[in-house]
Amino acid sequence: MKIIDALQISYYRDLNELIDNTIYQGNKQIVLHNVCGQRYLGRGLSKDIQIKIYGTPGNDMAAYMDGANLEIFGNGQDAIGNTMNSGRIIIHGSCGDTTGYAMRGGEIYIKHNVGYRVGIHMKEYQDKKPIIIIGGTAGAFLGEYMAGGAIVVLGLNNNRNIIGKFCGTGIHGGVIYLNNNHINNNCGRNFGKEITQSKLDQTDILFLTKHINLYKKFFNVNINIKLDKFQKYIAIGKNPYSNMYCNY
Repeated sequence: MKIIDALQISYYRDLNELIDNTIYQGNKQIVLHNVCGQRYLGRGLSKDIQIKIYGTPGNDMAAYMDGANLEIFGNGQDAIGNTMNSGRIIIHGSCGDTTGYAMRGGEIYIKHNVGYRVGIHMKEYQDKKPIIIIGGTAGAFLGEYMAGGAIVVLGLNNNRNIIGKFCGTGIHGGVIYLNNNHINNNCGRNFGKEITQSKLDQTDILFLTKHINLYKKFFNVNINIKLDKFQKYIAIGKNPYSNMYCNY
């Protein structure tokens, strides 16, 4: 295991170069201390690499990541998991905007809240299905232009709506699960016109059970959630804007 003090390497390029060299030398377990806004940490990393980050990593952490495991003991900034292919990110705090931007596979678990446009342009292909589990609340435009994958919002420890306005705007694939136990006033303006509510089935219950249990394990929390109260939202159609460009 290699321990790196990021306080001594403040410039993000230098820190990423040191991480790359450390991995090249055969160290696949790395601990980063005193991280403070350095960008692109974990970008493009492949499987069998584990990094624990103490502090606040900067934008685009884990961009294009391809199988590594990152655990962050703090908050994350914007675009965490940008175009991520596979792997797992566990964040013991909150995240900024566009978490999971264009995410193509892998899992992101966030203990608390996220900002705007989380899951924008998420997609899936064959056996790759990206998953974002949010313990707290999400800002406006959750799942915007979503084409695949799954987003779960647990809404824990909140007494207000767990999503912002225009959830699912432009969605044409994938699924969003919202914990209705923590929605006070789920009025129509909270959703885009391209999204609709759907009935939960046994497959949904099994999916939620699996990933909520993982959430509880990763963050060592004991929570009791009634799965039958979850609301499931999917796209009304697979090509919501086709009539803007052709006549059919």
